Order: sequence, then structure tokens, then C-alpha cells
Amino acid sequence: MSRRRRSVELPSISTGLRAAWHDGYGLADLRKDVMAGLTIGTVAVPLSMALAIATGVPPQHGLYTAIVAGAIIALTGGSRFNVSGPTAAFVVILFPIVQQYGLGGLLIASMMAGMILVTLGVTRMGRLIQFVPYPVVLGFTAGIAVVIAVLQIPDFFGLETGSLTEHFVENVWVIVTSFPTLQPLELGVGVFTLLVMLVWPRFHLPIPAPLVGLVVGAIAAYFVNQWLSGQESSAAVETIASRFTWEANGETGIGIPPIPPTFMAPWLLPGPDGEPLQLSFDLIRALLGPAFAIAILGAIESLLCAVVADGLTKTKHDPNAELIGQGLGNMAAPLFGGITATAAIARTATNIRSGARSPIAAVIHALVVLLAVIALAGLLGMVPMAALAALLFIIAWNMSEARHVLHTLRSAPPGDVAILVTCFGLTVIFDMVLAVAVGIGLAAALFIRRMASLTQTDHVETKNHPTIGGLPAEVAVYDVNGPLFFGAAEKALSSLHLADPKVKTIIVDMHDVPSMDGTAIVAVQSLIAEMTRQGVGLILVGLQPRIITKLRRAGVRKVAGSLTHCRNLTQAGMVALRWHKELSDQKSGVGAEDH
Repeated sequence: MSRRRRSVELPSISTGLRAAWHDGYGLADLRKDVMAGLTIGTVAVPLSMALAIATGVPPQHGLYTAIVAGAIIALTGGSRFNVSGPTAAFVVILFPIVQQYGLGGLLIASMMAGMILVTLGVTRMGRLIQFVPYPVVLGFTAGIAVVIAVLQIPDFFGLETGSLTEHFVENVWVIVTSFPTLQPLELGVGVFTLLVMLVWPRFHLPIPAPLVGLVVGAIAAYFVNQWLSGQESSAAVETIASRFTWEANGETGIGIPPIPPTFMAPWLLPGPDGEPLQLSFDLIRALLGPAFAIAILGAIESLLCAVVADGLTKTKHDPNAELIGQGLGNMAAPLFGGITATAAIARTATNIRSGARSPIAAVIHALVVLLAVIALAGLLGMVPMAALAALLFIIAWNMSEARHVLHTLRSAPPGDVAILVTCFGLTVIFDMVLAVAVGIGLAAALFIRRMASLTQTDHVETKNHPTIGGLPAEVAVYDVNGPLFFGAAEKALSSLHLADPKVKTIIVDMHDVPSMDGTAIVAVQSLIAEMTRQGVGLILVGLQPRIITKLRRAGVRKVAGSLTHCRNLTQAGMVALRWHKELSDQKSGVGAEDH
């Protein structure tokens, strides 16, 4: 007999783009995409620079990320509206990588994360990300927000802290002890920029608040520095141009290089000591853990972003195609100097509110960033570091979802509150990888406990029962409700180990048992062995076909007079009466075969 072979169908890519095209895409849609792309492009320029600096790398690498990864993910992903680039969520992961392995190590880890994301998409793991509990996500995102905000304090206040480490507690101590070095002019520019960005949205004008805030901050810093130069003071307001230098194609300069992204091998870029990184198996093995953390966080954030976009537009994304697109973007961007990218909820929401119709809007956004790099690099270099810190303060506040955190702390069950607080604390004090791992473990343990409490075994009184009434006292009936798994099986079946010597047959109603795992099967086998030793017959009622198959594979089969299974209680009652009669005949010395 020939077997039909199942063909393995790989997930598609570019499903977001194809869905937009399938719905009908015309010139009017293109105009809307161009306008949306111009809007989010102007937002992405300052955000990309600020997030790159917060990560510990020069600002151009954030811009390259928005250009390369933003375009590739839009064209190959599974969401019509996601806008990808550097995001605040990654700062807490990427900053320690830069401290330990340098820029080259970060780019290699990003490429490895891209490979992991592609693997997740190809193996159709996109749906599993939705099983990450909300308290875990809320806890580590709030923790990330705190870490981001703390890291911006030195630039906002103009503190002289030197290089910060990857350890939060040590950084806090360094920042606190460096407050005597506070620069009032740096603080003034930062506060001024922060106030402008907070007040500007109230005017309801189409120009994004981050762009207005940084432009105003840059103008303020320019006049302050001009005034200080006339005073022959060394306390100038630090800008991108005064902090960062670049070298490319034999040329050098300050600030941001006015050239498009060019190919650069990550393994030839500087390591933590400033020397070219030496690619080796030990380095790959050391970066595997960080790469996995990047991939998991990227998957969670991008798919959550796609879900938010679906809710705003009444569309549906393809999670597996989105993971593949995110993976391809993160594999390609590091080859052009880009850091880790994922979908950004704020930019995606802005994209939708601006009238985007397809992924073309995200491609236009990448082109806008590219144009800014080529034509406006000199002006971008004038942005003060204190202004970028103010922007990141706002990003951190929005990311923290403080209202949701407080609401959850007040209204959620104690177990969920404990998970949220634990994830928050571990993210701040240690790192997000540990926080997510512990948080998911605690959530799983809490779920097991709750499910185990739902599984119970009750003794059924048969005297007035409509189906099995009139059974003799030697027959006991029990009703098992709920799934039988490792957290509940032993508890649910322990009450069936009887001490009453009168009972010779037990009927177990299992109509309400939807599933049974390996631990439950072992518990059933133990129950059968105990009943056999006591000479008690066991009748299992209402087993699901798949559970019967599992029991057969485990060697649990019918035994005449001692073990069987029935479809319903009526049939089970008849079998119990027959067994009771046979047992009575044996005791009276009359063989069952004579009747």
C-alpha cells in the first residue's frame, strides 16, 4: 500500500506587500504612502541617532539601520504597516554587547539574531510568541525604560562620568558621585528641549515634536556656544559633531559622515579595545546567548507591533513572514553598518495615522533618512547631546507604560503582580534575558498551579443517580474533571486508591478529561497496578480517542474482569453489574460459565 507523501510548504515572504497589491493599489495610494513616508522619515532621523548613541555606537549606525533594515523588512515582511529600525527596547541588550565586544561584536550578534529570526519564521514559530504573558512583557519593558532613562542622565546634566559599564548598579553609583561636575548650560539646553517637545503636541501642528525639539535645541546650543567662544570659556555645550569623529573611504571628519551606507565587514570593525575584531569560534559561541536574546526580543516586539497595527487598520498580518522579513533585515543591515532593527510601535502608529496604505510608506521613510544622511549630515552634527537625552527621556516614559503598570499592580491577581515586579527588578538590576526567562518560568508555574486547582475528583452518589442508580455497595463511582498533567494527575487520582475493603469495582467517569500527558499515564498505570493488587476492577468511562491511543501505546489494555473502558455510564454500569455477579458466583462456588 503506497503512502501519500506530505509536501512541506515553506512560509511565504513579502506577504504584506502582496496583500496591499491584491487589495488594489493605485496612484492615490502611492501619494498617501509618500506623505506617510515623509512624516515617519522625519521622525526616524532624530530617533535613530539618539538610539544609536544610547546603545553606545556613533549616530550614523542608527541611521544606516533605518535605511537598510527599514527598507528590506518592509519589502519582505508580513505586515503592511510595520515600520522597522532601531528601537529603545534593544538598548538594554545592545549596550552591554558594545561594552564587551565593541561595534564589530554587536554587528555580528545582530547578523546571528537575523539567522535565528529567519529560522523561527521558516519553522512557523510566529504564533508561539503570543504565549508570552502580558505581565512579563509589561515588567521587562518598564525595566528597560528605567535603564534607558538612567543612561541619559550624564548627557542631560553634562556630567563627567567617563565610560559607563554594562552593570546598572555600578552606573548609578558613578552617576551619583559625578553630580559635582554638573554643567548648568548643558542642563539648560536639555530642559529647554524637553519642554518644547512636551508642549508642541498641544498646538496640533503636522510637524513632529521630536524634530521641532531637536531643531530648537540645536539653535539654542549654537548661540550658547557662540557666546561662550566670545567669553573664551571651555564649558561648551557638547554636540554630535564635538563628540563623534568618522573615517571612511580614506576621508575623516566630525559628526556624521555625509555618505550613504557602504559595505563593511563586521568582523573587521573595532572590538572592545579599538583594534579590529578577530572572528573565531569562541567569539561566535560567546555571542550566541546575546544573539538569541536579540532574536526573541525582536520577535516579540515586531509581532506585538503587527498586532497593534492590525487593530488600528482591521487587517491581518502573517507572523511567520514577518519573522523572516525581520531576520533578512537584521542579516543585511550589519553588512552596511546597521545595528539591530525591529518594528517600532510608535513609528508604526504614526505611519497609520499619516494615511499609509502599504509597505511602500516604510520604504519612502528609509529613503528620507538616506537623503538626510547625504544632504544634512552637517546640520545633524549640530544637535546637542543634552537634546538627544531629552528625547530619550520621553521615549523611556512612553515605553514604561506607567499607567498600565500602576493599574496592573492595583487590580491584577497577586501572582501576576509578583511576575511583573520580578521581571522589572531583574531587568533593571541584571539583564532582560534573565528577566524574561525567569518571568516565563514563573508564569508557567502559576499557570500549572491554576490548572491543577481546576482538576479534581469527586465521589458520585449512585443511590438516586438517573443513569447508574441501583448499583450495589461494592461498586464506587468517581467523576474526574479537568486535564490530567504532571501538575494535577497525582492529586486527582490519589483519592482513587481506596482503603474500603468492600469496594470491588471502581467506575471512573473521564468525560471531562480533555488531555492526559506522560505523567498522568504513569499515574494511571500505578493506579491499575494498585487496583490489581487489591483485587479491584477498574472501568474508565468516556475517554477521548486520542487518550485511548496514548494508553494503548503505553501498554494499558483491557483485561477481562479487571480493566476495561466504556463509552458511557450506562454501559459501565452494566459491566460493573456483570463483574459483581461473576464475583458473587465465584464466592458461592458456582462458576460463571454455568450461568
